[in-house]
Amino acid sequence: MLQVKTPKKGRVRRALEKRAPKLVETGKKTLILHGTKTSGVLNSVLTEIYNIKKGSAVKFSRKNENIKPFESGGETSLEFFSQRTDCSIFVYGSHSKKRPDNLVIGRTYDHHIYDLVEVGVENFKPMESFAYDKKLAPRIGSKPMIAFVGEGFENVEELKHLKEVLLDLLRGEVVENLNIAGLDRVYVCTSISSNRVFLSHCGLRLKKSGTAVPRMELVEVGPSMDLIVRRNHLPSDSLRKEAMRTAREQPKKKLKNVSGDAIQGKIGKIYVPDQKIGEMALPNKAKGIKRERREAKLKDQDNGHVSKKQKENKA
Repeated sequence: MLQVKTPKKGRVRRALEKRAPKLVETGKKTLILHGTKTSGVLNSVLTEIYNIKKGSAVKFSRKNENIKPFESGGETSLEFFSQRTDCSIFVYGSHSKKRPDNLVIGRTYDHHIYDLVEVGVENFKPMESFAYDKKLAPRIGSKPMIAFVGEGFENVEELKHLKEVLLDLLRGEVVENLNIAGLDRVYVCTSISSNRVFLSHCGLRLKKSGTAVPRMELVEVGPSMDLIVRRNHLPSDSLRKEAMRTAREQPKKKLKNVSGDAIQGKIGKIYVPDQKIGEMALPNKAKGIKRERREAKLKDQDNGHVSKKQKENKA
């Protein structure tokens, strides 16, 4: 039987709790790695991906010889790095004569390979090649919008899979409410053919429209590239079912004497028991009691003085 050791220090305990599975997951971190050989174009692509995901990405600068995601046994180092950095998405770049400017985008489940998509990069343009107003530059940590244009994302299985992976890679943390003023960029993915997708990064310019919703204009800020789908690896049905499993929603505990109102918000009722003031034992040092006793004493003295005078007159 394996012995489970519990952490003694609070810092270690908090770090393990942060990495533990949660009912509502936070944003996924991205791990960016280099292969044994890379080209200048591929290095620029990996740098641009790291810049647009800064704050939620980890980039390794050293070359990795033992990583071969599609081969058996070649994913061991990749899974180790995933567990070490707590990243559930990775982007691996390599370059060879057979597969030039090759990108492998994959997801992990429980720090094991879940699925993989291999794409080739063509017609790459970095951010520096676009001229635009610097006020439109996307801010770090802003929430992007993602648009998928074309019937290929609905009909072609390879593009369906690529769509799922790109959504996880680009969307960041999932939120329920969003301020329109915080929307400053859009990723536009256009399916050109059954295996080619054009990816562009655009900034948003908000203009007055006479209504509550402003008019939006897209300004391309880069990077942009063509992605050619080469290979993909889908998860098994059992693994997909296990990864998609969610915990049951626990019913909310009903709070007594608390109600909600659309205007006033949360309203609570407070019940105060009847205070029997007449039966309360008051302290002897109360000022009111002292005054009453002094007045009663003076009244008794006056009554006694009057009775003495009446007795003397009768005598």
